[in-house]
Amino acid sequence: MVTEGFEDGRENAVPVARLAPGQRVYAIGDVHGCDDRLAALHQAILDDLAARPVVAPQLVHLGDYVDRGPDSAAVMARLMGPPPGGLATTSLIGNHEAMMLAALRQRGGAALDWLDNGGDATLRSWGLSPLAPAREWRGGLPRALPGFIEKLPRLHRVGAYVFVHAGLRPGVALAGQQERDMLWIRQPFLDWDEALGVGEAVVVVHGHTPEPEPVVRAHRIGVDTGACMGGRLTAAVLEGDDVRFLWV
Repeated sequence: MVTEGFEDGRENAVPVARLAPGQRVYAIGDVHGCDDRLAALHQAILDDLAARPVVAPQLVHLGDYVDRGPDSAAVMARLMGPPPGGLATTSLIGNHEAMMLAALRQRGGAALDWLDNGGDATLRSWGLSPLAPAREWRGGLPRALPGFIEKLPRLHRVGAYVFVHAGLRPGVALAGQQERDMLWIRQPFLDWDEALGVGEAVVVVHGHTPEPEPVVRAHRIGVDTGACMGGRLTAAVLEGDDVRFLWV
């Protein structure tokens, strides 16, 4: 079932960003191997577009497609295939994709770190054993997969909305933001209560930190609602100065 709008308990704040007339962005939070939910949310987005057409819609996936859930292989195949309904689509890298790449490159203890964070489920989705030597994993994955992940952008921007996986470092200009923060940051970003100080007024749309409901504050919109961890898969729908949500 798909529900729209805010639920009781959301943060009582209004983002300052505004999109130009005719623009609409659907931003999907952390998927974590839940391909059935991703397919359902893609369909909900297409249904929403059919009911409320706009000239320039686009879709943004905010990262963390793999690990924990049962169908990481299917999620990645979906992202590497044609976009839903031909919708203009940008998929960002998340910290779990970064951990996966480090493990495949056999960097230090990266393989164990990845397995401890759900990489075992990802390997099994491709029919691979987490007990096999790390050097054997890459040979069992689709050949194009590592290159696809490596090319995923860290940041996407539409007007005053900035889309990243985890967040931004307050007080650091946009051009100076570090990959580590964009993929991993929680504090001080999450509890920041003033302008971010990144050189201009922006609202950050992110995943990474799971919450029972979407979080809306003046400087950020969080849409990781714990898919495949007992929660839902959520998309923020941004249009004009309005924010609403679709979830499955």
